[in-house]
Order: sequence, then structure tokens, then C-alpha cells
Amino acid sequence: MATLRDRARPKLGQVKVLKRKDLTPDLMLMWIEKPSGYSFKAGQYCTLGIDGIERAYSIVSAPHEDALELFFELVPEGELTPRIWRLKRGDSITIRPRAKGLFTMDPASPNQLLVATVTGVVPYVSFVRDYLHHNRQGHHFHVLEGASYQNEFAYDKEFRKLSRNHPDLITFVPTVSRPDEAANLGWKGERGRVNSIVERYIEAKGLKPENTMVYACGHPGMIEDVKQRVLPEGFPFKEERFWKED
Repeated sequence: MATLRDRARPKLGQVKVLKRKDLTPDLMLMWIEKPSGYSFKAGQYCTLGIDGIERAYSIVSAPHEDALELFFELVPEGELTPRIWRLKRGDSITIRPRAKGLFTMDPASPNQLLVATVTGVVPYVSFVRDYLHHNRQGHHFHVLEGASYQNEFAYDKEFRKLSRNHPDLITFVPTVSRPDEAANLGWKGERGRVNSIVERYIEAKGLKPENTMVYACGHPGMIEDVKQRVLPEGFPFKEERFWKED
């Protein structure tokens, strides 16, 4: 006989891995089945699990897409991501029935300044895809993304193409924090940590608190630094922390 506790606990769904793409030894894209009736807002996260171990992961794909796209970073000492790294096409993973999260687009400001480190770019990809799908207008997405190495930019090609085809919609500024290392040979973009270029970018673009919403997603240290730079100037601010601990 089911107890009240059992009835209150949401039933976990089982979905299959459709595809994976390994970018580096510790960064990987994965596409999984989208459960029937599963809905979410751009920027929200799903909760996945293996062997009863669950973690929340922001969703790359926009709500209209048929599959759930995810961007994982391996935490070798973690409980779940090493298990995820062993998954292959056709394997199963659990998913909770509802997406959650408040890190969604605030349309009040025409300028959307989106600051990220590596996997922190995930909700911004969803923002932009959803915005384009609905043919919305009146906003400009300023995407500033930082990484140690240039091969950690999973969505640079997508953002660069969008910035060429829709210059009125998106500006993409990637920056590497270790420009002199061999892995960044030939890098011609911005240099330095992404939080260090925020103020310079704001000034160059003439962004003001009354017309700009600032978002920061990724490493907690980056978020704190961005917050200290923009809040005293009066910029509205939203954050989503991706803790290194798994």
C-alpha cells in the first residue's frame, strides 16, 4: 500500500540518450529524449539522475525543440557526472517531470547583457533560440563568454553566425583567460577573464542601468565580481551559479 510520502513524491521518467558530442576530455554535449508533455521556459533547468543520484542541469534547447540539449562539465570527484560520461546512445537516464528555475529572460530592458563562463552560456543559448523562434523584436543580446581555452566555447559558431545574420539582435564577445598557452595559439579575440571586460564593454556600448539588464551565469567567483562591478552603478542583475562541486 502506497504511503502519503510515496504518493507525494513525483514519479521519475526514463529517457534515452539520442546523441553525444565530446568537445574536450571534460566537456560534452548531449541530446536526450524530451518526455511527452514536458514543458519549460527558456533558461530553466531539468533534474537528471542515474542510480538514484540526481543533479540539476540548465537546458540548452529552446522549449519548441524536440529533444533536450545539455552541456556537461565533468567533475572527476563528483557523484553523477562520471556516470554521465559513461553513457552512450540508447542508454537511459531519469528525469523529474517538471523543469524549474527563475533564471529566465526579463524583457523589461532592451539591452540584455549576458555574462558567462563555459557551461554558464547554456541558458543564454535557450534565450536566443526561443526569441528567434517567436520572431520577437526590440531587444539586443550582448553575450560575453569567458573560458580558459578556445576549444571550450561550445556555441561560438552558432553565436558568430547569428551575429553576422542578425547584427541588430546579437553581439558575441568571447574571451580567453590564458591567451599565451599553446592551446590558444592563433587566438585573435579578447583576452582576460570575462568579468574583467564587463565595465569596458558597458562603456564602449553606452549601456545604461535604465536600458540594460545584466545576467551572470557560471562560476561563483565570476558572478560575485560582476555583481560588485554593476550593482553600485544601478544595473538590475540576475544570477545563476554553477558550483564546481557536483
